[in-house]
Amino acid sequence: MTDQDAAEEQSTETAGDTEDVESAPDDVDAADVDLDDVADGETADQELVERVADSDPEAVARELTALRNRADSLESQVETLDGETAELEDKLKRKQAEFQNYKKRMKKRREEEKQRATEDLVTRVLDVRDNLERALDQDEDADIRDGVESTLRQLDDVLAAENVEVIDPQPGEGVDPTRHQVLARVESEEEPDAIADVHRPGYEMAEKVLREAQVTVSEEE
Repeated sequence: MTDQDAAEEQSTETAGDTEDVESAPDDVDAADVDLDDVADGETADQELVERVADSDPEAVARELTALRNRADSLESQVETLDGETAELEDKLKRKQAEFQNYKKRMKKRREEEKQRATEDLVTRVLDVRDNLERALDQDEDADIRDGVESTLRQLDDVLAAENVEVIDPQPGEGVDPTRHQVLARVESEEEPDAIADVHRPGYEMAEKVLREAQVTVSEEE
């Protein structure tokens, strides 16, 4: 081979390499392509093909069967988990519905108990009203004081049964802002800022003030 023929052959090989690189995808920079890496990839693919070709068909078949069985098992497990999830979601919805129904029943029961308690109180107060009405039916000249006092005691008994207590402070006691309402400051014989007189008693029920006692307070001289 002459020197000219060798140069042409080398030029042809270089041109072929250049053509392969230039035909690379648009997003691949031809300058970054390593032809040795390409050759190694082709060699690896070839080795894989040769290894599969050299494998025992029965062994390959067993491996494929094992893979299929494993895939079927995993699919079955997924279906089971889906079923369990759906069952749990259904149970949760039922529990939520039961809880809402329970709350409604408790609310209704409390309302019924409150209504019955109110009815019982009104029934006992009606007896007091009847006694007052009978007292007013007496002759104008009749002394009804005893009857009124008896009726008042009856009303106090009704209130006491409901745990209602009278707030009736004595003159000279200190003022309790949570239980006493000061109407005015007046001159009195009591110490300054002490209760001088009670204008109207108050009431509390189960340690809750229903109505403050109205009082006057001794002013400083």
